[in-house]
Amino acid sequence: MKTLICHVDEMVVDEVRPIEVGSESALLFRLEDGFYATQSRCTHMFRSLAKGKVKDGKIECPLHRAKFCIKTGDVKEWANFPPGVQLFNVIAREKSLKVYEVAIENGAVYVTG
Repeated sequence: MKTLICHVDEMVVDEVRPIEVGSESALLFRLEDGFYATQSRCTHMFRSLAKGKVKDGKIECPLHRAKFCIKTGDVKEWANFPPGVQLFNVIAREKSLKVYEVAIENGAVYVTG
């Protein structure tokens, strides 16, 4: 299902916007080279990524600092904070974020999920 989210000029570079794609919570990102969408929760302990830091095309989870590529959802760095969280990582194995298809049509941003 394709959903109209916003217009291109409504977001600035490195902005993150919580959105709904069908019945799923997601995040829309505007990077230097375009718009991308991922699931809204970290795959480590399911913390919201909405307030995570965006840097160099990655989103960092505010809880345990796992980093994911915004474009692909791939894990770039698994949870590493605070010291000792690595013990939990034996159970919580690395898992990529789900990504959604984003299209720009006539200045509008659509996400398909």
